[in-house]
Amino acid sequence: MKDTLTQALETALATLVADGRVPADHGVSVEVSRARDREHGDFASNLAMQLAKPARSKPRDLAEALAAALPEVPGLASTEIAGPGFINFRLAADARTQVLGHIAERAGDFGRSNAGGGRPVQVEFVSANPTGPLHVGHGRGAAFGATVADLLDFSGYDVTREYYVNDAGRQMNILAVSVWMRYLERHGVELPFPANGYRGDYIYPVADTLTRHIGDRGVHPAADVTRDLPPDEPEGGDKETYIDALVTRARDLLGEALWDEFFEGGLNAILEDIRDDLREFGVEYQCWFSERSLADSGAIDAAVEDLQARGALYEQDGALWFRSTEYGDDKDRVVRRENGDYTYFASDIAYHREKFQRGFERVINIWGADHHGYVPRVRAALQALGLDPGRLDVLLVQFAILYRGGERLPMSTRAGQFVTLRELRDEVGSDAARFFYVQRRCDQHLDFDLDLAKSQSNDNPMYYIQYAHARIASVLRTAGERGHRPAAAQADGLAERLVEPHEDELLDRLDRFPEVVAAAAQACEPHQIAQYLRELAGGFHTYYNAVPFLNAGDDELIRARLALVTGIKQVLGNGLRLLGVHAPEQM
Repeated sequence: MKDTLTQALETALATLVADGRVPADHGVSVEVSRARDREHGDFASNLAMQLAKPARSKPRDLAEALAAALPEVPGLASTEIAGPGFINFRLAADARTQVLGHIAERAGDFGRSNAGGGRPVQVEFVSANPTGPLHVGHGRGAAFGATVADLLDFSGYDVTREYYVNDAGRQMNILAVSVWMRYLERHGVELPFPANGYRGDYIYPVADTLTRHIGDRGVHPAADVTRDLPPDEPEGGDKETYIDALVTRARDLLGEALWDEFFEGGLNAILEDIRDDLREFGVEYQCWFSERSLADSGAIDAAVEDLQARGALYEQDGALWFRSTEYGDDKDRVVRRENGDYTYFASDIAYHREKFQRGFERVINIWGADHHGYVPRVRAALQALGLDPGRLDVLLVQFAILYRGGERLPMSTRAGQFVTLRELRDEVGSDAARFFYVQRRCDQHLDFDLDLAKSQSNDNPMYYIQYAHARIASVLRTAGERGHRPAAAQADGLAERLVEPHEDELLDRLDRFPEVVAAAAQACEPHQIAQYLRELAGGFHTYYNAVPFLNAGDDELIRARLALVTGIKQVLGNGLRLLGVHAPEQM
């Protein structure tokens, strides 16, 4: 009805333009909103007040002219002018129940729209370094990114879900040398494990697999490994210097072929674990984009050459610098070091250039909050490349802090002291994890209460919503056993029977669902869906406790109320599925 009223006002405005009452270049867009106070109507518009200046007319006079020019709108009982020029719309009684017909007709597609018009959008999320299992922090980015992508898809966009695989660079070398150290340990070579290595137990299975594959060909005496290496922490040395020296030593002793075995073995094992973990979490990708492919394809060279041709680079102290301060960054950035190696930032520039070359109209990066400093430099690079930085949205996801029994749990990836996403799912279930991760704005810190997530109480918002869905399913099963069937959603007489205040409120809330979906998709805010579902579930539970369903006495009233709760069940299910959460039939 909101869309119908908007179209009707657009028609009325066109009439006023044709009559010369309003100039054609008025520059005003038609907007209809739900009335804050239902006593004043169901919908309202301030169009007349917006047109007053360009039309050089009193708002109230314009409001009356617009109301007179409105075409016939089915379901509209009256149009009223209020205050300085508000146009209020009041719906007919039978228009309130029309939403039940829309829900029944569209079922799982109720709330879906073509607002995106098939425009291509890329959503890149998680993109965690494949140096270890996903932890609970990554889980929040996964749940948020997957839901944003699903909302955009539901709103008519052509969405590509992408994971950027950081399969090159120093961190991957540290992973490879960590695997090698555990491999040597398995072969009885006693060595201190590097302070900056990856210590998690997940490294051992990778080392064992390599042992089965290459035998003892990678074994070297401890003395050969540590000879002339600088001291490590805490022996008075620097852990960064030590790990880099150890990587160099490993490559020298193993040779490139064997070194690649350890590098690829670690990368492939952990990346496959990440894929499986996300798949079990209900998160699927259309594209896994390799960082190494940027160098292999010449994309980094091409991006740097493009910037050079545009005068955006300069040389200083043997390095190549990007003039990012000229584009709003706080300092210039190195893209190629003195030794000729490209920086991570050079790869980022090439990657984002490549994204737009693939034809995406809008690119959404979902990054951890610790990446906030990267945003201005990436936008600067896009601008320098002649691309519109406004087509890039960067959503920063704050950390998720895990609590059990009121105590905060530790998180340190390098030390191996962290709770993995898989462990979280095993403890609370994927449904609870998905819901709890998205119930707050992504830029707000999240305290994840494990005890609450597992509880079967009204304090657990996911349980509260799922229970409403299962409760309605139980009502409908019992009704069927007693010979009651819901009235057809388009049946006459529903409006005359659904007259309780709770019913009016629930019908109004159901009618809002498409608007909430559209707003959540536009703003990339899944928490709007979570909040809506909680309110809808709360309205149903209150209704359930206030009126009889199967013992109402009047068969037609029973059938009308069953039609209403059938609509509620469908919308609860649609919303839960958008959040990646199951809608159970019984609990």
